[in-house]
Amino acid sequence: MAKTYAGARLRSLREEHGMSQAELARVLAISPSYLNQMEHDSRPLTVPVLLRLTEAFGVDPGFFSERDTGRLVADLRETLAAELTESQVSAADLTDLASRLPAVARVLLDLGRRNHLLAERLAGATDSRGTDLAHPRSPHEEIRDFFYRRRNYLHDTDLAAEDLATELGIRPGDVLRTLAARLADRHGIRLTTATGDHLHHYDEPSRTLHLSTRLRPGQRAFRMATQLALLEYGDGLDRQAAEDFAPGSPAHALARIGIANYFAAALILPYGPFRAAAEEMRYDLERLTDRYGLGYETVCHRLSTLQRPRLRGVPFSFVRVDRAGNMSKRQSATGFHFSRAGGTCPLWNVYEAFAAPGRIHVQIAEMPDGSRYLWTARAVTRHRGGWGAPGKTFAIGLGCEIRHAHRLVYSDGLDLTNASAATRIGMGCRACERLDCPQRAAPPVGRSLRIDQHTGTFVPYPVAGEGSGRDR
Repeated sequence: MAKTYAGARLRSLREEHGMSQAELARVLAISPSYLNQMEHDSRPLTVPVLLRLTEAFGVDPGFFSERDTGRLVADLRETLAAELTESQVSAADLTDLASRLPAVARVLLDLGRRNHLLAERLAGATDSRGTDLAHPRSPHEEIRDFFYRRRNYLHDTDLAAEDLATELGIRPGDVLRTLAARLADRHGIRLTTATGDHLHHYDEPSRTLHLSTRLRPGQRAFRMATQLALLEYGDGLDRQAAEDFAPGSPAHALARIGIANYFAAALILPYGPFRAAAEEMRYDLERLTDRYGLGYETVCHRLSTLQRPRLRGVPFSFVRVDRAGNMSKRQSATGFHFSRAGGTCPLWNVYEAFAAPGRIHVQIAEMPDGSRYLWTARAVTRHRGGWGAPGKTFAIGLGCEIRHAHRLVYSDGLDLTNASAATRIGMGCRACERLDCPQRAAPPVGRSLRIDQHTGTFVPYPVAGEGSGRDR
């Protein structure tokens, strides 16, 4: 078994609980000097120590794996591609930085993003009016990172929603009636339908929740559950949002909405019963949507949150992409890296889904670092209503590491051990390391191109010093 060196995570866990090295050493039944060596990666974490950490803090041994390091290294390589090329920093140097000093690596990553944003704004701006160069990301991007850092799982929120589901007796087929009764009996809120542009609107003075006639039953239940979260879990929403964002800021307000939506999904799909059903059905998405009467996207998103310690489901990555490659949702409980620039990979099966809406597409994909994933993708369409009214079409992707693929019904008949059968994808053309890809749509950042007026190549952007440019 490979040795686990995770000194930075061990130190971070100790500091989060306000413990000294001597106090944690007593809990782990080791000497303070031995703990100090593990925190400085002079010694690996042993199995007995990992088991005691699991018992003492409720963390899964996977907490100390290299998945976080891999994601951080990928972020650094993408954001600092040009700078790293000029400075001759090696991949080993980045890995060492991310594993030993993750806090420093994240500061460097944030500085790199600020630098890119500043350069983009200076290049494209005709004047400086309305330009705020102090913020590297939009509030919506910050919210995506809020959930990304937490592996798309909010423990306290999930437990609170499950407790409320138990109290109300939430069960498939009776969700709407149960939620309506809670809103009326506890809060004096009446429900009514509306035909305007709003999907829902809560009028506080009249205590009326207006729900669009275009909402399907599952969508109505989700909106009602979200309103309950705002009414009954408001303090929890404030507390969790304030962990990362200043109260009163746009990001704080968006975080409250995001956490309320999380609470709603956890209320209508309570963790224990939903995870048990998913395992029983081997994560058959269509059977799960039929059992719970909810939309495909809602079920996929909830599956990506099943990361409760000691009761984990399959760790999924979840993505929602439109035809143009815009990624409007991305969450991950795995090491899969979503590009922040340069779009997504055209060889990824999420784009095949648009060609055959309603059908689930399956793909074994391999990333440049050799990690393989099983991806499912399906296109979903939402209509605003009425002939000629514009609708919205997205591809919903749900993927897991290949080592978990056997737990999914979609792996049946696939050769999960044959790496050569996997589709070689990347994290977006500008950041992708696959220099020989014939589908590349943009030159790689930080690399010099080989330009020869007398030679044409199969690869669109041949890189200097990389051979003949043929697809290897």
